[in-house]
Amino acid sequence: RAESLPEQGLSQHRWGDPTSRASSIFYSIPPPHLQHEEGAPGSIPPRDRPSWGSKKPLAKSQSLGEPVARSSPQKAPWPSPAELTFGTADGELGLLLERPAGVCGLVLGCQAATLARLSAHIQEELVGPEERQQLLEAELAGKNWAALSILNREPCCESGDAWYYRVGFAFRQTQLVFAVKVPKPCCASLGVPSSLGVHCNIQRLIGRITNRLPQELVLPGSPGKQSQSASGEEPAHLAAHPVLQVLISPEVPYQTLAVFVKESHSLHRTSPGHYERLACLLLLQVCMGLEHLRVQNMGQGDLCPENLLLVQCPCPPQSQQGKEASLGLSLPRLLISSFFKAKDKRRPCSTSQEQDWSEGLAAPASLVADELNVGMLIYQILHVDISLENALGFRSNRLPDIPSLSIYSTGLRRLAMLLLHRDPCKRVSIEQARSILQVLIWGPRQELFARRKKTLTLLRSWVEVKRALLLLKFAENSAGAMGSPGLEEWLCCQYLKEVTEHTLYQVTQTLYA
Repeated sequence: RAESLPEQGLSQHRWGDPTSRASSIFYSIPPPHLQHEEGAPGSIPPRDRPSWGSKKPLAKSQSLGEPVARSSPQKAPWPSPAELTFGTADGELGLLLERPAGVCGLVLGCQAATLARLSAHIQEELVGPEERQQLLEAELAGKNWAALSILNREPCCESGDAWYYRVGFAFRQTQLVFAVKVPKPCCASLGVPSSLGVHCNIQRLIGRITNRLPQELVLPGSPGKQSQSASGEEPAHLAAHPVLQVLISPEVPYQTLAVFVKESHSLHRTSPGHYERLACLLLLQVCMGLEHLRVQNMGQGDLCPENLLLVQCPCPPQSQQGKEASLGLSLPRLLISSFFKAKDKRRPCSTSQEQDWSEGLAAPASLVADELNVGMLIYQILHVDISLENALGFRSNRLPDIPSLSIYSTGLRRLAMLLLHRDPCKRVSIEQARSILQVLIWGPRQELFARRKKTLTLLRSWVEVKRALLLLKFAENSAGAMGSPGLEEWLCCQYLKEVTEHTLYQVTQTLYA
């Protein structure tokens, strides 16, 4: 009886938006009948804003004649789609089914919320929870070389500005494997501040050691151990750098992008479609990392293949292991490892050649170098020789041709042209490049518009169907022995949970022009 009777003063109140801010972002693609009448692209209201009357059930703790305090926040009598589970009570489901969005809106909201949860879960599997990094930083604070056990005397990876060594660290009765980053002479390698947060494509640094290098480590170019010579003098490297600040990273790189590209010539020839798809996924990770750096007011120091690190991901699903192993196509996680503060407007370890082409730009180098470097990376990954000078058209009006070897070749050629345009105002941004790569990898492809007109409604429907199919794929894989979702699945989740029909319209116009 108390739940069914109306309250006093209900006519003076009206419900606001019942959804929380976290769940409202999942309604960027509402059905057509919920848009404003004028149909303006930017005027779409939240899908689940109620349009019916203001009646709501009386809380059990209230008396029949007790007025409702106006200042107290009111909770909606229905859960948001993000809160729904298979065990949600039928009474709550009934309230949701009676709302204007109906079953279609409810299902779409649940799918978007589920994608967001899956994306967060996969990311945590890939990089670990941020709280764990904070615990490790606290544990490593003040530690020296004595707290680490050297696992390999030789470096496991050599980048353009540092050597990396595998070390062990005992943490809560577990032996963890980290990488120690030893900067090369003349390279003032900058560490990433903790305030940057955890990002899948940014190298994390969880500790520093300022001390003399252990004798066990062998630096390339030095004869044997880093021990004293027969005359009792220190090796030249340690004499010049008696104390080095080394950095500790939880990610252990196994090679750089430069080495990967060098070793993949034959793979590109024999399996061009698989290789160029992998190239798109690697370039996408570069763009996502650069976007994060810009938000944090950081810039990349020297964005070249020699400073882009590759880290092995957890084992791919069993169904893909055989195929990927035979083709050498297991997707690695890419890390940007060289940084500087954007306000400094300086680029560590930059080359004289880079300075030459930066001075020829109309805009400041700190604002446009990312776009130019990503454009150069496209050519380098696709094994096409190109110089920075020719890329900007100082001696040539045309960029080198990218051979059409797969369905990705034309799109990559188009993207390279847009990133390396001679007019800085006509270059696409890193954010636009990321969107172009996502469309190039997962669609919509040009064939979707072959027999039908491209409209916002068509693109909205495409997104909704692809979200549903992706969730079905996850469900089917989890029911079998397919393993956990990996890096590529996470990248796809990131795409489909955020993209809107308006973005797709603009990107497809640019890509398929």
